[in-house]
Amino acid sequence: MKIEQTRDDDWSNLLVLVGNKRDRQAFERLFHHFAPLIKGFHHSRSNQVMSHEAADELVQEVMFRVWRKAPSFDPRKASANTWVYTIMRNCRIDFIRRNSRHVTDGEIEVDDIWDESPDSQPFAVLQKSRNERDIAEGLSSLPAEQGHVIEKAYIEGKSHSEIAEELGLPLGTVKSRVRLALKKLHSAMKRAE
Repeated sequence: MKIEQTRDDDWSNLLVLVGNKRDRQAFERLFHHFAPLIKGFHHSRSNQVMSHEAADELVQEVMFRVWRKAPSFDPRKASANTWVYTIMRNCRIDFIRRNSRHVTDGEIEVDDIWDESPDSQPFAVLQKSRNERDIAEGLSSLPAEQGHVIEKAYIEGKSHSEIAEELGLPLGTVKSRVRLALKKLHSAMKRAE
């Protein structure tokens, strides 16, 4: 018997709130998160250049459909990213068809609609880039001693004991610095959302 697990990530939870309670604040957070990803994907396409106005129009259409279809979102079947990604794909197909004057010979190329290769999933690539930027900014905002132990633990992969021995610090001090640094990074990431 297969047990279905419900996703418990922030974006899926917000989408459930929008679907069940028509929560406008949750939708606003979703909009602020996904709108730049949608626009970024379209502006990054070298073979399908879209004006800023067209990209804005597409964002509006995608997010309108997200609002309207949110009650049908099921976190057991897909993540919010995948669900919004699918809506964006469908909106983009419709948009390209409506604006076929921008496509040579009236034909729609598969690459103009969507690139399905795993390395170029637009939300994954843009989210990874955004996360890397946010983490780098967060690390640079930490006090030097906290940033140093975080780098040793998470970049160099050293245990707390190894860090304590290498830096000549008590184990409790290393653990405290790591804990404080992670709390500050978590707060910084929450503010960045």
